Amino acid sequence: MLTTLTLIAAMSVPGQATGLSLTNPRITYGELGSPRPDTKLLPGDIFFLSFDIDGIKVSESGRVKYGMAMEVADATGKSIFKQMPVDRDDFLPLGGTRLPARAFVSVGVDQPPGTYICKVTVTDMSVKEAIVTKTLEQKFDVLPRGFGVVQVYTASDLEGKIPAPLVGVAGQAMFVHFAVIDFQRDAAKQPNITIEMVVYDKDSKPTLLKPTLKSIPDEADGKVDEKAVGVPMRFLVPLNREGGFLIELKATDNVSKKTSKVYLPLRVFPAGS
Repeated sequence: MLTTLTLIAAMSVPGQATGLSLTNPRITYGELGSPRPDTKLLPGDIFFLSFDIDGIKVSESGRVKYGMAMEVADATGKSIFKQMPVDRDDFLPLGGTRLPARAFVSVGVDQPPGTYICKVTVTDMSVKEAIVTKTLEQKFDVLPRGFGVVQVYTASDLEGKIPAPLVGVAGQAMFVHFAVIDFQRDAAKQPNITIEMVVYDKDSKPTLLKPTLKSIPDEADGKVDEKAVGVPMRFLVPLNREGGFLIELKATDNVSKKTSKVYLPLRVFPAGS
């Protein structure tokens, strides 16, 4: 729930060069999403750090043994969260030299604004007598509280339990999950929010004549709890044809007259390609 988010963290590596290194760091929308345009997040959002692990030793049977730890510090260097090392033993049947990895931090709605540093440490534990450790650091900024679209990610299911990239084939379906946070309320103590989804083609033209619309509190069965800080939302996006597209999410608080936008690039390939 948005009302109970605190700074937490977790990480996983799903996935033979020499020399351990952590490369290609990027801040993304969700676990498999596209890169964010900047490092600025509203309280109530989720900071996802994606990167690649290169050069970890792979056994002849495809096993890798490693540990991952994470720490978050404020701008003064004071540690505000620490995740102790988590040991992993994974199977890599496809072989290769690269392991996609990610870490995330859920930012509490009351988290003070400022600059924070996320430090991820990966240890190759396959050779006990020659353990190799590498560290990756990424700064991110927490903004003052305010109205906005947060917790954006894409999934292949209605509940949002199966992450999906913004790449697919014609015939698939995708759900864009997100939440709207820190809205104002009208005289009836209810939010009045309009949410629009517009999809643009490769020529930057809308694919439909009208935006796809949702409204709050209608999408919450007509009533939003008075203590709720945010409301979760989702759009279904059937991938009915191939091409390159851009999804625009726009939320408007009709009480405060504030707006928030998020853009997600989408690529759809022909089925069977």
